[in-house]
Amino acid sequence: MPLSATRLKHRFTVEYPINASPKILYPYLASASGLSQWFCQDVRIDEDHCYNFIWDNQPHFAEMNSHRTNRSVRYVFLGPNKRQTPDANYLDFTLEESQLTQEVYLRVIDYSEETDDIELQEMWDSLIQKLREQVGG
Repeated sequence: MPLSATRLKHRFTVEYPINASPKILYPYLASASGLSQWFCQDVRIDEDHCYNFIWDNQPHFAEMNSHRTNRSVRYVFLGPNKRQTPDANYLDFTLEESQLTQEVYLRVIDYSEETDDIELQEMWDSLIQKLREQVGG
């Protein structure tokens, strides 16, 4: 029985203010080279246009499910043999700009089996700090 069939999924959502324009931030969210600078060990795109996210030297394949330039991107993780699975894990990055204050916020939705909100908060805080260092924001 696959792991996802035995464990409940959890949707973790967090927002961060970032001092950089959506035009500067978007390539760090939507390109393999940008993601590999802050998000994981490495990201490669294979011949099937699948993103290969590498953590701890382990491959995790995903497809860019949707994107809006300078606005949002979603990665849906694939199962064995790079196949789509029901109720798949996904990551959703959305950039929002306050019209009133001109501040830019990055909203992250992490949908996975990880249910420890404290651990997820610490992980995302650390990742976003790396992203801020990359973009100077």
